[in-house]
This record gives sequence, structure tokens and C-alpha cells, in this order.
Amino acid sequence: MSRLVLRKRTKGRRRQSSSFWNANVPDFAGAIQGFFGKRFSWIWAACVPLAIALVMGWGLAAHAQDEPLTAEDVQTVLDNIWITVAAVLVIFMNAGFGMLETGFCRQKNAVNILAKNLIVFALATIAFWAIGFSFLAGTSSGFIGLGGYFLSGSPEVYGLEEGTGLTVPVFFLFQAAFAATAATIVSGAVAERIKFVDFLIFSLLLTGISYPISASWGWNGGGWLYAMGFSDFAGSTIVHSVGGWAALMGAAFLGPRIGKYQDGQVNAIPGHNMSIAMLGCLILWIGWFGFNPGSELAASTAVPYIAVTTNLAAAAGGISATLTAWVLSGKPDLSMIINGILAGLVAITAGCAGVSYLGAVVIGLIGGVLVVFSVGFFDSIKIDDPVGAISVHLVNGVWGTLAVGLFSMESGLFYGAGFGQLGVQILGVLAYGIFTVVMSGIFWMVLKATLGIRVEPEEEMKGLDISEHGMEAYSGFLKDTSDMGSVS
Repeated sequence: MSRLVLRKRTKGRRRQSSSFWNANVPDFAGAIQGFFGKRFSWIWAACVPLAIALVMGWGLAAHAQDEPLTAEDVQTVLDNIWITVAAVLVIFMNAGFGMLETGFCRQKNAVNILAKNLIVFALATIAFWAIGFSFLAGTSSGFIGLGGYFLSGSPEVYGLEEGTGLTVPVFFLFQAAFAATAATIVSGAVAERIKFVDFLIFSLLLTGISYPISASWGWNGGGWLYAMGFSDFAGSTIVHSVGGWAALMGAAFLGPRIGKYQDGQVNAIPGHNMSIAMLGCLILWIGWFGFNPGSELAASTAVPYIAVTTNLAAAAGGISATLTAWVLSGKPDLSMIINGILAGLVAITAGCAGVSYLGAVVIGLIGGVLVVFSVGFFDSIKIDDPVGAISVHLVNGVWGTLAVGLFSMESGLFYGAGFGQLGVQILGVLAYGIFTVVMSGIFWMVLKATLGIRVEPEEEMKGLDISEHGMEAYSGFLKDTSDMGSVS
């Protein structure tokens, strides 16, 4: 009886509640139904084919799941997802380069530097899509890849396998990010005095022609240096020293900034914002975990090992550069801490997959010392590099490439493998250096003879933000006028 009473009481309460709402609240459901029925009946009609499509799609998906994925299918998916993520990390390095270079330079040129670092990736992407990717990854003659322009080739044209491993779009995206890095390196060395249009043209020529041709020698399976056993896992030379050589030629053709060298002395021109320079360095450090581990081109157990060697070298480079600058100048220089970290990263890039943890630390330590002395050397020969790009990328790109011949656990001299690998590494360094110097020298020479690569002295003193872009990065803020004097 109790159960029956309980049910009846509950039922009565529900009726009472319902009658209460019916008595006090309008019939919203009926009103809404009438509203939609009269005015939006076409929406309900459109839902019918949509529902049919969803049901059919669900059925097809269920049928597809009846065929189990193989281990090879899963590996292919993982490879492509990881390399896509790595490509995004490398692309994000453009933010790091932009902030680093801007912080190291004066505020009157901030917009110009930011604009260059942003547009260079767009230019590199288009140039690389049109011809550069084919020159690098296409069917190789030994000297240059050919075929498959505008991503029109089959996977086999680019050295990939159909249905397994990396897909063409993923491989292209990753390589395009590398091409943009080579051009971005140039931006810092020619900062504060180059015409914007000349930099754009040079970037197109570098990323579309010079860089991909030389990169094919060591990274294309048919390249002549690849066949000889040249080893540059992620591009200490193929990317960084190539960008460094192009930057060196640009700085030489441009000449130093006004006031940099006076009366036989080096006049330091400090950057305007070391905060964003430091943040730019940290972004680059993080981005390097896409640059080096991503160069494995697969989601394998080697990826975390490469990440650790990369991190060790960066840390060692920052420490040794700090100590070296501290001893030489009596103060721990933040700019040298930044460049020391980057030097360690560049130096380990060639051998990150094949050196021991201790080897990575030693490579980074030497790189940090080299960058400090290199900055002083280039100042002594009046090569004005506002951000130290030549010292970081050229000098340590060369060092890192040679270090493979010394520290590689499989073929290094210090592991009893003889001088064979070191000899091939030396040959590769020379080949890339000569080719890039000649090609970039021709590009700069033609641009200088036709368009004129340097802004007018008055424009340089006023700042490229106003003269080239007609805007300021810090509008409304007090401007430093200490370097706005007359042009002698």
C-alpha cells in the first residue's frame, strides 16, 4: 500500500505543478512552434537532406572502421601530424627573429625590421611553392632538382613514397619554413640602412633560386654531396651558414651604419629594447625543438634524443658566452647571453641526431666562445652587423658542420673513425660558402647597380620607419634624438 500511495502522491504533485505553470505562464512552446511554422518552414525542409547526408556519412565511417588500420597506417598519420607541428614551430621562429632583431636595433627602425621579418615568410612561401621546392626535392641531376613545379608532381618526384611516410603538402610546408629562415638571417645583418624593396627582391632570389639549389646537394638523395656522405642533419650549413654567407655579402655591399666606426674606433649603437630581444631569443629556443627534432621527418624514438642534445648545446652556449664576455668586459652582457644561446643552437643543428650528450655540451660551449670573439672580429674589419647574425649563423654554422666530423658517434674522428667524415664536411663547407658568396654577390651587385640598395643618409638618420613606411612603432612615446644629428 505504501508504494501505491507514494506513486499516487507523486503523480498528484506533478499534476499540481503542471497546472500551476499552465495557469501562470503563456504557452511558449506553442508560440515558438507557430512562429517557426509560419515564417521559417524552409529551415525544417533544409534539415531533411542534411539529416540524410549525416546518416549516410555515419554509415560510411562505420563501414570504413570495419577495415582495421595497420601499424604502417598509424605510423604514417603520426609522422604527418608531428612534422606539421614541427613546421608550425619553425614558422613561429619568424616571430623570434623579428623581436630579437627589433630589440637589438634602434626604435626608429622597428617597423621596418618587423615588416621585413613578416613579409619574408610570405615571399619565401610563394617562391618556394613555384620553383624552390622543385629545385630542392625534385628529380636531381646531382646539382639541382627538376620537375614538379607549383607542387604539381607526384610523391615520387619529390623522393617520397605514395601512401606511406610524409605526404607532399607536409614535406613542402616543413621545407618552406626552412627556406624562410635562410632569408630571415639576412634581415638582421643588413638592418637599419637597406631599402625595403631591395630586401624583398633579394629574399625572393635567395629562397627561390640560390638556397634550394645548394640545399639539394646535401638533402636530395641524388645530390652530389649527399652521395659523398656529407652530413648536415638539420642545416647548420645548408640553412644557417648559407644565410650567414648571404648576410655577410649584404653587409659588405651596404657598408656600415652612419656613426658606427669613427676615428678608428668602434662606436657601439645599443638596441632600444632588450626585453623583446630576450623574448625573441626564447621564442627561437622553443622553435628549435621543431627545427631539429622535426628534421627526423618522422615520429620516432629519436625525436626526444634530438631535443635533449639541442637543449644541452643551447644551454652550454649561453653559459660559455656569458663567462667569456664577463671576463673580457668585466660585465655579463645580455646581448652575448642571447647570442651565445643561439650560437649553441646553430652549432648543434648539424649533429644533433648523431652526437652524444657530452658531445652536444662541448659543441655548445665552443660555439658560445666563438660568437663572442667573432663579433669583435667583424667589427675590426668594419663589417657592421647590428644583431650579430653573421657571428651566430655563419661562424657557428661552419663550426657545427665541422663538429660532425669530430663528434659523430658513428663516423667522427674522436670516435676512431678517421678523417674521412671530417674531410667531406670541410668540402661541404667550402662548396656552400663559395656558391652562396658568388650567387648572393651577383644578386647584391645587380641590385646596387640598378635600384641602389642603401637608403639616403637623411633617411637613415631620420629612421626607416618614417622614410620607408610612413609610420612609427611607438607613436606618442618620447623618441631618442641622440642619433639624429647632421650627416657629416
